[in-house]
This record gives sequence, structure tokens and C-alpha cells, in this order.
Amino acid sequence: MNNKIYTDNLNINKDLFIIANQTFTSRLMLGTGKYKNLYEAQKIITTSSASIVTVAIRRAQYAKNIGKSNLIDGLNWKKLWLLPNTAGCETAEEAIRIAQIGREINKKIGQIDNNFVKLEVISDSKYLFPDPIGTLKAAEYLVKKGFDVLPYIYPDPILAKQLEDIGCKTIMPLGSPIGSGQGLRTLNDIQVIIENAKVPVIVDAGIGTASEASKAMEVGASGVLLNTAVAKSKNPVTMANAMKLGVISGRKCYLAGIMKREKRASPSSPKDGLLKII
Repeated sequence: MNNKIYTDNLNINKDLFIIANQTFTSRLMLGTGKYKNLYEAQKIITTSSASIVTVAIRRAQYAKNIGKSNLIDGLNWKKLWLLPNTAGCETAEEAIRIAQIGREINKKIGQIDNNFVKLEVISDSKYLFPDPIGTLKAAEYLVKKGFDVLPYIYPDPILAKQLEDIGCKTIMPLGSPIGSGQGLRTLNDIQVIIENAKVPVIVDAGIGTASEASKAMEVGASGVLLNTAVAKSKNPVTMANAMKLGVISGRKCYLAGIMKREKRASPSSPKDGLLKII
């Protein structure tokens, strides 16, 4: 008799999410724009269990004399990791300057070892597609200056490999245009990037539902970064929880090993040993 007790041996807590030697407990990363107020942002972030939150440094409104925004003042940085981003920058030079300001803010909130920057160089004001040449130029400079660069890119596998080769700590391909909620329209290219990458791949932008977040994780993404899907939902706190569960579910599905798709049906019960009907 088989007395073995079957349990879920894919302990999500042992599945480490590491970026630049920093270990994080959640693979869901949240943006902080578009929330109605600070209280809503706090509630959403807490519900999501996100470890990393990103703040657009260029768009932050700084409090007098201390160089911090109300949002930055209002979050608990002993539990959260700040990911400054260079949103709003149209050139590599602008992005470099904003990245330097972001690193100073990291220091002011007590994260002395935080050299993270989410690099965005976007000169296209209509579709908000990232500039590949500007991104590569800025990334190369920032890496040399000791930044842990997380570049946001259109999912070009060649560009992704070039950014990894110069020392970027993740690759962050978009699923579809920022804030569009169109989902994973670039999934095939994202899968190629994942197959070739030796650094974490974070799907960033375009995700609108928890099932899309789960799908990104199912194909092997290391994490998901989103904002609008939560902020513009009818109940952002509930949506934050849905996204949290979607990411966890997708990751477990990936680790479990997804069955191969077949062209034909396959019976669930064995053909041998069937009772004969007389």
C-alpha cells in the first residue's frame, strides 16, 4: 500500500527572485502613477505584497528642502525597495541625469546600497515606444557608473542580448504599449528573449488582467511590472490582489512543468483492465 502523502513541493518561498544580488519576496512589481491619492497607493501596494515599487523621478513633486515627493515620504522603505525610473526622458542624456537624481533619493530614504534604476528613454510621444539606440547608449554609461540598470525595451531579442552583455541586471520588454491594456501582443518575441537571457526578464507594460500576468509567468518571465491595470480598474485594491495571485499562480504553473499540447484527445482513464460488460 502506498502511504506517501502528496504535497505541493513547489514552495514559492524557496523560489528566489534575485536582481543584482538583492533577493525579493514578490515577483509582482508595481508602478505608482495614476492612483487617486496617497492612501489608495498605500492600500494597493500593501494588498499586492509587492517588494519593488517604481517612481517616476522626473514627475515627482518634491517637498521643500528635503528633495522627496509626498509619495516617497508616505511609503515604508524598510519594507519596500525603491526603483527610480527615468519616465519622461526623451534622450539618453536626460535619462542619465534623472538616474543620478534617483540614486540620491535612494540614499536619502536609507537604501544606501540601492543603485537600481529603471531606464526609460522614450522619444515617441504617440505610441510611447522606447528608443533602442538611446536606451543602449544610456545603459552603457550608467553601468560603467555603478548603476544596476533595468532597461525598458520593445521586445527585440538582439537588443535584449546587447543590453545583457554590457551588464544590465534585467531586461524589461513591453507586452504592449504603456497603459493600453492590450495584453501580451509581443509574447512570441518575449519568449525568445527569455530563452536566451541569463538575467531576469520582467514583462513591463500593457498587461490588463490577472490572466495575462499569469500567462507572462507561465512562459518563464521572472516577474511582471504593472500600474494602469490596477489604477484604472473599478476596484484597484481587489485588482491588486488579483494580480498578486495571478503572478504566483503563473510562476507555480511554470515550475510545475506544463503538459505538452496534443493534436488529438487522450483518454484520462487507462485502456487496459476495463470491466467487461456482459
